[in-house]
Parts: sequence; C-alpha cells; structure tokens
Amino acid sequence: MRPLIIDVKDLEFRWQPGAPTVLSIDAFQVSAGECLFIKGPSGSGKSTLLSLLSGVTTAVAGSVRVMDQALEGLGSVQRDHFRADHIGYIFQMFNLIPYLSVVENVMLPCQFSTRRRANALRRGDGLEAEARRLLHHLDMDHADLHRRAVTTLSVGQQQRVAAARALMGAPELLIADEPTSSLDADRRESFIRLLFDECRGAGTTLIFVSHDASLEPLFDRSIDLAEINRAARVAEAA
Repeated sequence: MRPLIIDVKDLEFRWQPGAPTVLSIDAFQVSAGECLFIKGPSGSGKSTLLSLLSGVTTAVAGSVRVMDQALEGLGSVQRDHFRADHIGYIFQMFNLIPYLSVVENVMLPCQFSTRRRANALRRGDGLEAEARRLLHHLDMDHADLHRRAVTTLSVGQQQRVAAARALMGAPELLIADEPTSSLDADRRESFIRLLFDECRGAGTTLIFVSHDASLEPLFDRSIDLAEINRAARVAEAA
C-alpha cells in the first residue's frame, strides 16, 4: 500500500468569520504517485480546496496534511517555502511572466527552491537542459525557446510552458486547476497523457481539477467534490 501524500480530516473553511461555510469535508486522502481527477460544477469549492492543499489559505477547523506536514501548523512564510519546495501548480490562466523567455519561465521554480534546483540538476546537464527536456516531452520543441517571449505563443503552447514550469525540479505534488479548459477534445487528451508520462517518470502525484467529466476515465481515480463536501449539499438543499 502506497503512503499518503494528502490526508485531510474534519476540514471546515469559510472566507471570513460569520460567512457561510464553503468547504466541509470529513475525510479526503490521496496516495503518493496517484493521478486523481476532481470534478464538480462551478461553485462547488474546487479551487478553494486546491488553495488549502497548496497552503495558500488555511482551514478554519480540521487538518490538512501534505507529505505528513500539517499546513495549518506553519506560518505564511513557512507555507510559501513548503509550496516552493514540494508543489507544482498549473493555473487555469497559466500565470506566465510576460517579460521572460519560454525557458526562463520554466526555470523559475529553481530560483525560489534550492531543493527543486538540486533535483533539476540531478535529472539533466544543467537547468536549461532540463527545462528544454521538459518542453520537448510536452511537445514544445523550438530552437529559439531561450529568446522567444511567452507572449508570442498560442494558448496551447502557453499551457505546455506552464506545465513544464510546474514540473521543473520534480515536485512531489502537482496541482492542475482547469488547465485544459481552452483546448479542444483531441488536444486535451493528448496533453493529459503527456502530463501523466512526466508525472509517473518523476514519481509526482497529480491532482487535476476540471468540470469536464469526459476526462475522468483517463485517471487512476476520480472524486466528485460535491459528494464529499457537506457545505455544498447544505447550500443546494437550501
């Protein structure tokens, strides 16, 4: 049996005191190396859950443990360091840095984490070589990637750069928040399979959030957040 990389118990979250509860989850667990699909309609709390798992926000009650570290027990700066060292994040809007080249964007995590820098150096012949390897594996193979600005790329190419950046330095956990929402069906499946290959090669756990249930069969396991989030069921009943 694989060890847990995520262990959530008795989670309660609301954005401010007196506000309605957004998330109320008795238990949620993810095994190391798993590729997990989380589905749910808009407003079911998917992005909020990802913020809690990455330590951007903390629970009002209960525990969120990642790699056996209770995130609620860390201060904000400690959570920032933990996230930089152990978690890659593919944002829905990609959040690439427009004044950096493609390769510079991919290497960015290594500026914030000596751990991921060391991992990247072990996996390749230098940071740029590892960045180019990831881009090539994700079907981004251009000779001028070191000079080319990300603003000149298509949406699909920007998506691949964002994924390569999140994977740089082999983080233990990769979180993807609706990263394929702007792609057609064929490109979505192709991208996800490439993502699986890289995650499995690095031993990275993938949590992939989407409202598109057609992607569900590709994953090891799926969870409907609305079914485990008591707050969503209460709001729906009201």
